[in-house]
Amino acid sequence: MIGQRFFVTILRGLGQIMLQENAATGLLFLIGIFYGSPLMGVAAILAVSCGTITAQLLRYNQTETEKGLYGFSAALVGVALIFYFEPVFVVWLAVIAGSIVATILQHLFIVKKIPVFTLPFVLVTWGIIFLFQQVYPVAPSELLSAAIPIDSDFTFALRGFGEVIFQGSLFASLVFFVGVYIHSPVSALCGLAGALLAGVLSFGFSAPAGEIGMGLFSYNAVLCAIVFAGNKVKDGIWVLISVGLSAAIGLIMYHYKLTQLTFPFVAASCITLGLKYLFTGSVSKRKR
Repeated sequence: MIGQRFFVTILRGLGQIMLQENAATGLLFLIGIFYGSPLMGVAAILAVSCGTITAQLLRYNQTETEKGLYGFSAALVGVALIFYFEPVFVVWLAVIAGSIVATILQHLFIVKKIPVFTLPFVLVTWGIIFLFQQVYPVAPSELLSAAIPIDSDFTFALRGFGEVIFQGSLFASLVFFVGVYIHSPVSALCGLAGALLAGVLSFGFSAPAGEIGMGLFSYNAVLCAIVFAGNKVKDGIWVLISVGLSAAIGLIMYHYKLTQLTFPFVAASCITLGLKYLFTGSVSKRKR
């Protein structure tokens, strides 16, 4: 029974990458990751397990732990490091250490009730990238230079779902979309619309067509749209604001050749939450 509960918690942690507290969603995400790269799949399981075990050992709130709130940033750290670097022993050590640190940071923000979303993942991954590029050089992963077939249509919006978890294939992207849809159809459709809008905006500001086609200018918008998704007209307004902000921040970071990860999503969502509180006195229910 304990093993089953832990397994469900692990899957919820994966689902929380796109703010979905759903084990079935997490399972679909895991399938999509393994399809793209078995090593990424192993890293995701290792990292989300380390994050969850850390939360349990440090006696973090059990309800929050079982919702997967201490798994998603850790999982992203694991997948990101295998995406960026050759999977040598030191990188696997970094997956474990990084997932633990990300979990501790997540807890600090949760305790302070500051909605930072995937910021712990961003901070930890930035730090490790700097370490492996500038201090203790590690060879880049072959995944960085892998060719990805791009269709000359609007599939870039769907690919935005895949790129949230570093997956470039259309199949993985579709699986991720379905994973969100089974838990929240509104979130999935808003995410798709947000990804489309971000891609169009990026094209209008002369972003490279190839990278737009890969979904690299859409994945942050997917997350922003999911955060503010809802059935009311005013929800759509906040979606538009957050997506526009994420696209602008992403374009600025691209111009200065900065590693984006999900920082445009974090920054845009936090700014939009601030604006929402300023004008309405309330914030999104999806804060974490």
